Amino acid sequence: MIMRPLSFSNIRSLQSESRLQICRRSTQQQQRLMVEKQSHSSGVSESTAAIKFSPVVDKMQQLVSDDPIGGWKRCWEEGLTPWDLGKPTPILQYLHQTGSLPMGRALVPGCGSGNDVVTLACPERYVIGLDLSDIAIRKARELSLSSPQANYCSFQKADFFTWHPFELFDLIIDYTFFCAIEPNMRSSWASRMRDLLKLDGELVTIMFPIDDHSGGPPYKTSVADYEDVLHPMGFQAILIKHNELAVERRKGREMLGRWKRMAKTQSSL
Repeated sequence: MIMRPLSFSNIRSLQSESRLQICRRSTQQQQRLMVEKQSHSSGVSESTAAIKFSPVVDKMQQLVSDDPIGGWKRCWEEGLTPWDLGKPTPILQYLHQTGSLPMGRALVPGCGSGNDVVTLACPERYVIGLDLSDIAIRKARELSLSSPQANYCSFQKADFFTWHPFELFDLIIDYTFFCAIEPNMRSSWASRMRDLLKLDGELVTIMFPIDDHSGGPPYKTSVADYEDVLHPMGFQAILIKHNELAVERRKGREMLGRWKRMAKTQSSL
C-alpha cells in the first residue's frame, strides 16, 4: 500500500475538524456540569432533580395542555405570559448594537409584545414579527408606533408552521419558541427554518431552558436537541456559547447558538 503525504489543505481540514470535535465535547461537558451543579446546590441527585415552576407557569401549562392552539391566546387574555420579558432581550440588543447580526430581512416567530422586533429594526434591516395572539400583535404594533424604527418593522397574526411569506429571510431569531412547541414538532420547526431562510442566512437560537425538568411548556432543551433537527436540514453551528447576558432568573440555563444554512436540501415551500 502506497502512503501519500497529506496536502496542506487536507491538514487544514483535519485541524478544523479536530477543533470542532473538541468544541462540541467541551460544550457537552459544560452542559453536564451545569446540571450537576444545579442538582448539588439543591441537595438532590441529578436523576431526581426537580425544577419548581411558579403558579403562573403552572396555570399557563394547564391552558396550553387543554388547548394547544387556543391556550396560547388564553394566556395573553389572562396576562399569563411568563416567557415575555417585557423588554428587549439583552443578548439580542448587544448583538444588534455591536453590528454582529446580518442585515436584510429578519423574522421573529412567537414575537409576543414585539420588543425584540423593534430593537432589531433599523434602516438596513426590516423585521417581521409573527404571533398567534391578537392581543400580542396589538401590543406589538402599539409599541412599534412609539419607536423611531416604526417604518422598519411590521407584525402579522399567523401560524409559523403554515405561513408563507413573499420573500425569504437573511436572519431568523428563536427565543422561547423552540421550547414552547411539543418536542415531536421540532423536526417540523427545523424544516420551516430551512424553508424560510436564505441559503447562507443565519438562525440565532437562545437555547432555554437547559435543565433536566419534565413536562412543559417550556420543554427542556439541550444543544444536542438543536443539532439533531438542524443538521439534517443543512445547518451548521458557527458559534455555541453560554449566554452571559441572560436575565437573572434564567442565568445558567441559557446558551447562544448561531447557525448558518450551508447546504441545499429539499424544501416544502
